[in-house]
Amino acid sequence: MIDEEHFERIADAVPILRQADPALHREFMQKAFLARIAVGRDVFVEGDRADTIALLLSGSVRVYKIGASGREITLYRFGHGESCILTANAILSQQSFPAIATVEQQAEAAMIFADDLRDWVGRYDLWRGFIFDLLSQRLSGVLEIVEEVVFRRMDTRLATLILEYGRAQNPIRITHQEIADELGSAREVISRILEDFAAQGWIQTKRGRIEVIDKRALQRRALM
Repeated sequence: MIDEEHFERIADAVPILRQADPALHREFMQKAFLARIAVGRDVFVEGDRADTIALLLSGSVRVYKIGASGREITLYRFGHGESCILTANAILSQQSFPAIATVEQQAEAAMIFADDLRDWVGRYDLWRGFIFDLLSQRLSGVLEIVEEVVFRRMDTRLATLILEYGRAQNPIRITHQEIADELGSAREVISRILEDFAAQGWIQTKRGRIEVIDKRALQRRALM
């Protein structure tokens, strides 16, 4: 159960709740609850039953798959005001969770039980629209990942990732293995491409760090 003050905090993150009719507003306050989730905790692993869904108020959760070879690939992340489509899908279809969801930054979330999510989808147009919009938007992102993996060269994907991370910090603090996990590749492949980038003077690498030297060259490679 949450009080009106907490409802306002949640509605700041999920503005559609401000449009809730009195019945949904009342039920949300009665049945939702707040939870804090520590860094490194697996919210779900593959095969788990999804008994709750989280609306994140802070922090970040990474959702990824591990293949038979042991390689990882990031499907998506969700953060402030967002939720997990695979959790929503698992709840609505009453199937097991098909990936792994791990907290990357300490998270606080409004938690909703699976039975309540299904019930509200059936009874409240606003909630049903919110869930279906969530599924639609995130599915587009997952399809982009599939397209990248299947059709784009690894060096162009790596250049894109370096440019993206470099906007937030330079040097970038990241290991070759972390990049491989992000892109669904092998560490040895990533290391070879980074060595090539460094040889051409585009980046400098040190243990756990990558510094962007020639941003324009990386941009040209990312567009190939």
